[in-house]
Amino acid sequence: MTDQPGPGPGSEEPGPGEPGSAGPGPAQGRRDPAERLPARRPPSEAAPAARFSAPPQAHKFELTPARAAQIVRQSSNARWVGFLAVCVVILFVIVYYFYELGAPLGLSTARLVQQEDAQQVASVERGYNLFEANCARCHGPNGKGTNEGYIAPPLHDQMKLFVHLNPGYIQTVLNVGGRYVCGNPNSIMPVWADTNGGPLNYIQIQDLINFLRSPSNHTYIVRSATTDEPIADPSNPSQPLTFTGWVDPNFKPDPSATPVPDCYLGNGTAAGGSAAPAASLPANAVTLNVTASQIAFDVKTLDAPANAAFAIHFVNQDAGIPHNVEIRKSDGTTVVQDNPVLNTTGETTYAINPLAAGTYEFICKIHPIPAMTGTLTVK
Repeated sequence: MTDQPGPGPGSEEPGPGEPGSAGPGPAQGRRDPAERLPARRPPSEAAPAARFSAPPQAHKFELTPARAAQIVRQSSNARWVGFLAVCVVILFVIVYYFYELGAPLGLSTARLVQQEDAQQVASVERGYNLFEANCARCHGPNGKGTNEGYIAPPLHDQMKLFVHLNPGYIQTVLNVGGRYVCGNPNSIMPVWADTNGGPLNYIQIQDLINFLRSPSNHTYIVRSATTDEPIADPSNPSQPLTFTGWVDPNFKPDPSATPVPDCYLGNGTAAGGSAAPAASLPANAVTLNVTASQIAFDVKTLDAPANAAFAIHFVNQDAGIPHNVEIRKSDGTTVVQDNPVLNTTGETTYAINPLAAGTYEFICKIHPIPAMTGTLTVK
């Protein structure tokens, strides 16, 4: 039996798995999965370390003694600066704390308390100007009212200020007018609060209350109502004009004292009391004539006989504006005879008690201005 050589490398016979092969293998037209993957490549070599490192001359870590000493000094200076900054902050916090709340043992006053006191002083000084501009013509510049010959009740009275003229009561009177005082719907005390038609806002109302309740142991400066600058004292131009408060903080009424009535009008009388009777005039009494028109008297001088009763026939031509004629001594402060007020147009005759020879002043106590002031000569 002779050997038959198998297919060699140059044989035309298909091999297993190839098209035309009759032997076992994948279907015709398919490749082995391993043959379909990308071709394998030999692994690449790792990059040398020198490629990602600085040159050797850049790796010198040695410091010269001078540079090392400089770094130490800089570090020490930085620590000192930080320490001093912390100390400054701590001291500032401590000082500001006592500045706001006050030092212990009463060594200083809290800032808010100082500001509150300063605002209270400013309020009282504004209230003084408001009182002089709006209230003094009826209550008097000193607040003495009928005790100094004015038409309105006194306010500067320690018995009244002790309890009666408290802030709440004053505010109510300013809000609703004189009808709250004595229940008199015809009271000439007007409404002052702008919420009820008056001319003053709530800040001005509070300023008036603060002025009326200001302590008498404190001195305040009279300031200009327009510029808020101090007004010079006429007797001493180098010093500002000052005033003191009304309320005596040390005042205590006698336990047996009679409480001041709500309708107290001054001169020891209450509202509704009758005035002292006028002097009776003889048949031959001299009658002087005075007319008020446009808030001014029509005469500036009057002559009357000494030691004899005389009359003043007074005519008020200003509708809705109260006027009267009262007699004062020549100093203008001491009232010799107060006379009733005409609250609107009308006329009346005042009986004047006998006066000693001399010079007197006749004036409207409601409007004590030059236009309503004159000289009465008794001789």
